[in-house]
Order: sequence, then C-alpha cells, then structure tokens
Amino acid sequence: MIVAGALLAIAASRGLDATWVATGLAVLALATLANAGLGTYHAGVEWGWWKGPTACTGPLVDLGKAGNILEQLNKVKVVRCDEVQFRFLGLSLAGYNVLISLFMAATALWGAARPWRTR
Repeated sequence: MIVAGALLAIAASRGLDATWVATGLAVLALATLANAGLGTYHAGVEWGWWKGPTACTGPLVDLGKAGNILEQLNKVKVVRCDEVQFRFLGLSLAGYNVLISLFMAATALWGAARPWRTR
C-alpha cells in the first residue's frame, strides 16, 4: 500500500490527470479498508468477541524417518490464533493494524475528495 501510494504521489507530482489521482486514491482507500476489516476480525478473535478458525497451523517441517514422527510432531510449535503474541499499550499488533489501516484509508479518502489542481 505504501509503495502504491508513493508511486501515485510521484505520478501526481509529474502531472497525472486529477481524475486518475482521485481514482487511485479511492482504490487505495478501499484496499486499506479491507485490510482494516481483516485486522478487526483478527483482533476480535484475540479478544474472544467471536470464534476464529478452528485450527491454526505451524511451520512445515521435515519429519525425517517414520520412527521419529511422533517425536518430531511434539517439537512443532503451533502459534495459536486466539492468543496475543505481543501487546504494546494494551493493543495487539492486530489492533494497531486496524488503527493504521483506518488512518491510511481516511487519508486516501481525504485526498480523493480534495479538488486537485494539476497545473
């Protein structure tokens, strides 16, 4: 998103038509709103507001020989989807994802609604 926004800003500074700038900003706003929706879902799972996926997966590993399968499976650490791995100031990274995505969407919508002067 940031790279697309930077490319759009460069194109706008070089005289891209205002209609295309506004369209690009609207697309960026929709994409960041979708990302905010995913972050909200994940944060809701972490807070226990709704159920998440029935199973979370861990990394794929080489299980080696057949005799060691149970031993190897016991070594695989599965990261749970409903447990917060890290919190800062009371919010998980999923919560910060929501806030940052909403800020980016609002900024893009503000820019798309702004009357552009390309001359």
